[in-house]
Amino acid sequence: MSPTGPEPQSEAKASSPVTSQSTPRWRRVGVVVALLVLLVDQISKAWILQGLDLPAKRSVVIFPWLNFTMVWNHAVTFGMFGGHGRWVFIIISALAVLGLLCVLARSRRRLVSVACGGIIGGAIGNVIDRLRYGAVVDFLHFHIGQWSWYVFNIADSAIVCGVGLWLLDSFLVERRSHHG
Repeated sequence: MSPTGPEPQSEAKASSPVTSQSTPRWRRVGVVVALLVLLVDQISKAWILQGLDLPAKRSVVIFPWLNFTMVWNHAVTFGMFGGHGRWVFIIISALAVLGLLCVLARSRRRLVSVACGGIIGGAIGNVIDRLRYGAVVDFLHFHIGQWSWYVFNIADSAIVCGVGLWLLDSFLVERRSHHG
């Protein structure tokens, strides 16, 4: 079993939540997901920077549990690995996107295709920020009482959701192989 899908002989089986007989369709869905994530991410960041002018306001309360808070993130998701040069992150992200495009091109499972699309779109969105601004635009800040989550963006969310979907797919494939 490869991480991109079952071996070709198993594709003749009926469709399931994990596999599909029309694999090119799921590859296209992955590309569409990547493009949608990239579009929503970049539009949201443009609005935050120019429309709302969040850099000048620093933080705007949207709901009691959500602020738009301006953070220029020089690290990676949730501020991890700060202190490394932006070109290191750009190169690593570009290599990851190329690898994920290869996985997507070979994908035979819909969840893997959607997951790859989310991760690819998110990674490209954050690379665009690093190239344009030297840092990633983060602005979503969830908090309740004393609890506060890291400030993040749509691209970060898509990356995390993509990884989660990929893990779910692995669990479903493993479960099906033990029960079927």
